[in-house]
Amino acid sequence: MELQILIKVVWLYFCVQIVSGDLCLNPFLHEHNSSLNDYVKELANSPGTANWMVRIRRGIHMNPELAFEEFNTSSLVRLELEKMGVPYRWPVAKTGIVATIGSGDPPFVALRADMDALPIQELREWEYKSQVDGKMHACGHDAHVAMLLGAARILQQLRNYLLGTVVVIFQPAEESGEGAKEMIKEGVVDKISAILGLHTVHMYPSGTVGSRPGKFLAGCGSFKAVIKGKGGHASAPHDSIDPILAASTSIISLQNIVSREIDPLDSQVVSVTMIRGGGSALNVIPESATICGTFRAFGRESFYALRNRIQEVIKGQAAVHRCTADIEFDGKEHPTLPPTINDDKIYKHVERVSKMVVGEENTILTPTFMGSEDFAVYLERVAGSFLLLGVGNEKVGSVYPPHSPYYTIDEDVLPIGASIHAIFAFSYLLHLNGHCLHPNVNDMYSSYV
Repeated sequence: MELQILIKVVWLYFCVQIVSGDLCLNPFLHEHNSSLNDYVKELANSPGTANWMVRIRRGIHMNPELAFEEFNTSSLVRLELEKMGVPYRWPVAKTGIVATIGSGDPPFVALRADMDALPIQELREWEYKSQVDGKMHACGHDAHVAMLLGAARILQQLRNYLLGTVVVIFQPAEESGEGAKEMIKEGVVDKISAILGLHTVHMYPSGTVGSRPGKFLAGCGSFKAVIKGKGGHASAPHDSIDPILAASTSIISLQNIVSREIDPLDSQVVSVTMIRGGGSALNVIPESATICGTFRAFGRESFYALRNRIQEVIKGQAAVHRCTADIEFDGKEHPTLPPTINDDKIYKHVERVSKMVVGEENTILTPTFMGSEDFAVYLERVAGSFLLLGVGNEKVGSVYPPHSPYYTIDEDVLPIGASIHAIFAFSYLLHLNGHCLHPNVNDMYSSYV
C-alpha cells in the first residue's frame, strides 16, 4: 500500500511539473528531470533489491550450465518472475524465457540478458565457487541475469505507468553463438521497436558505463577448407596432385587480403589457425589437406565481403594447383556472428540514461573492440544498443578478463545495471509515444528527427 501511495505521489509530481511547463516527460531529455531516476535508483539500491540480486547472482554462479543446458537457471528465473506476478513464455529456444511487463500492447521495447556458462574449471577460491566441475560463469552472465531480474522487479512496480510493453528476454547459448538466432526464429523480436543489451567488463572501473554509436564490436566468422588433390608417393610428385602445396599458397594469399586489398582505416583480421594434412608417413603425399581460421571486421558490408574474398582466394589457389576446395563458413562449433552496430538514436538515449544513473564523468565513449557478441544478431533485425558496464575493482579481485578461471565481478554494480535497464525501457516507451511536453521540445528532439 505504501509503495502504491509513493508511486502516485511521484506521478502526481510529474503531472504538476508538466502543467507548469518545467519538465519533459521523457526523462533523459531534460537535465532537471530527476524524479524517475531517483525513484528507480532508490528501488534498485534498497537492501531488499540489492541483496536479492546478489543472492540470485551467487546462486547462478554456483550452478553454471552450458549452452542450451540452462534448465536450473531457467527454473530459478521463472520462479522469481512468478513471485513478482510477471507473465512469461517458456520454453523459448529450448531453455529461454520471454517475459512481458506493462500494457501488453504496442509499442514494445526489449531488454536482454544471456544465461549460459563456459566449460572452464573455476580456480578462484571463495564461498560461492562453482559446484560443477569443468563449468564456470567466467563471462558475467550470472550477473547479467541478476541485473535483468532486478530491472523486471522495478518495472513491475511501475507497470501501470508504462506506455506500452517491456519484453524481458533471458537468452540461452550466447557463448556458442546460437542463442540469439534461435530466439529470433521463435519470433521474440518480431514486434520490437528497440532493444538494449549489457555486458560487464573488467577493463573499466566499477560503475563506469561505456559504449559508442555505430560500429562497436567486430563480426566474427570462421572457415574450414578441405582442399582435395590426388595422393601418391613423395618420390613421384608428378603422379600426384599435391593438396599440401595448394594449402600452403592459400595461406600465404589469405594474408594478402588485409595487407594489400583492405583500406588500412577499415580494421579487419584474417588468421589461419590450423593446418592438417596427411598421416604419420613422411613419404606420402596425402589425398587432402585442411586449413581452418577466423576472420573479423567492423562493418556489415566489409564483414561479408571479407568472407566472400576468403572463399575466392582458397578456391582460386586450389584451382591453380589442380585441386578442388570445399569451404564451410557456418560450423556449429564457431558460428558466424555479425558486427555489433549500435543505432545512433538509441545509443544517444542510452548515453543520457547512463549519465542520469552514474553521472557524466562515469559515462565514456569507448573505442571499438575486436571481440564479438551474439547480441549483434538482434541488431540486424531491430534498432538497439549494446553497452559495457565496468566491474574493475582490485579490492574484490575483479581484474581478470572474461574466460579466465579467476574471473569475478564487483557485485556493487548490480543496482546500476538494473537501473539503466529499467529507466531505458520506461523512458523509451515514453519517447515512442511522443510524450514530451517541454516548451523546447523541437530543439531537444532535433537529434532524433
